[in-house]
Amino acid sequence: MNMKLEKLVLCGLISLLAVSGGLQASTIVLPKDNTVIASNIKLNIVYKSQRPPKAERLFTSKAVENEITRVTALLKNAKLKWMFENCFPNTLDTTVRYYTLENGDDDTLVYTGDIHAMWLRDSGAQVWPYIPLAKEDGTLKKMLRGTILRQFRCIILDPYANAFLDPHDPNPDHNWMSDITDMKPELHERKWEIDSLCYVLRLAYEYWKVTGDASIFGDEWNQAIALVLQTFKEQQKKDGTGPYTFQRKTERQLDTMSNDGKGNPVNPVGLIASAFRPSDDATTFQFLIPSNFFAVTSLRKATEILTKVNGKIDMAMECTNLANEVEAALKRYAIHDHPKYGKIYAFEVDGFGNQLLMDDANVPSLLALPYLGDVDINDPIYKNTRNFVWSDSNPFFFRGTAGEGIGGPHIGYDMVWPMSIMMKAFTSQNDEEIKFCIKMLMDTDADTGFIHESFHKNDPENFTRSWFAWQNTLFGELILKLINDGKLDLLNSI
Repeated sequence: MNMKLEKLVLCGLISLLAVSGGLQASTIVLPKDNTVIASNIKLNIVYKSQRPPKAERLFTSKAVENEITRVTALLKNAKLKWMFENCFPNTLDTTVRYYTLENGDDDTLVYTGDIHAMWLRDSGAQVWPYIPLAKEDGTLKKMLRGTILRQFRCIILDPYANAFLDPHDPNPDHNWMSDITDMKPELHERKWEIDSLCYVLRLAYEYWKVTGDASIFGDEWNQAIALVLQTFKEQQKKDGTGPYTFQRKTERQLDTMSNDGKGNPVNPVGLIASAFRPSDDATTFQFLIPSNFFAVTSLRKATEILTKVNGKIDMAMECTNLANEVEAALKRYAIHDHPKYGKIYAFEVDGFGNQLLMDDANVPSLLALPYLGDVDINDPIYKNTRNFVWSDSNPFFFRGTAGEGIGGPHIGYDMVWPMSIMMKAFTSQNDEEIKFCIKMLMDTDADTGFIHESFHKNDPENFTRSWFAWQNTLFGELILKLINDGKLDLLNSI
């Protein structure tokens, strides 16, 4: 470009910014001849809220709105403030359907976003950040209570299913009724995933501890926890392959199970088999280690509920014994001696000695073990594992010009999941590392103000799922945690 044309283009850009309100009187010096075109550059980018209009929001909580006001007043970075305001209420704004049943009880369906179905995992994670505010807002408390009760009802319907349709929806999407498994009209998808049941226990326990409301632990809870125990024990596969099989007619290998729907063989060593990962991809070796860790802590939460609320000592002891058995098997079979990183946790094993070394971005993951409270953040094996998964030694770690992080086979090569970046921040004890993660999340939103499922490592505008409520709400949860942990100055230094 010649110098004259370069000046014209630059002047035109300045005029455009000035007209849009994004620029106040400024200085720009052309590098070739030091020509001064304007002085005192100051960009004023105006971020417009991306939330739905108030009349179109599906659920509103005064406590959540007050929290948004509080946090945005504390944050100095305009884009970070804008992203928090868009993301934190996204589950409430766009995915929550609250109903009252004929008997007057609460019933809440929480969609994932662009897929109109309720995943046990996603719904439990999506509403999780709102639990600390439940005591301040009776309406929010009822919504959370309805979510937990709906999850119990889902387990009673089928403990092997991962996603369910809205019974109040007159036109549900029966997309997977042709799957070769024990499919039911009420199900969206029937992929057996350990973490689906664990997220239900996690949410119910935390709600009870924060609100003191034990009314959720009635008949439906008793039926649900009995099925959780039964299902976990069946999937230890001590009596054969178990009752669950799954096949799908598909070109995508990870959407179906091998060996006539039974999956690859496992040696019954005490671990629990998971046919699918939290990504909804089929496991290679069915003993999925992050989910088995999650099962241990979830069963111990169930033990406390059964003991203190229900007085069911025998069932509580069943939970404790199973948790102890799985924990012992993890210590024996989940650890790999890596030539570079030392002792690390494998991602999947089969009990025969085979181990898969990788990590997937979806939670539970190896990276996220302390986030879920499954291992101590200072556990030396975890620390080695954390170094391994955030490196080129992990086949699903990608680094590019736009960002870096863990992905997975669900989307494929070179696609980074922001969820992994958030988990790195959640589990970090280094301020510069946390700052690096937050900055990367802000720089890879493709200027939408939301967090996407994944983005290309070299191009954040190449992303998947523009509406994925779990990732959005998780971002809000992360910012709140950092503020509550005394990291406000760190956030304001960005």
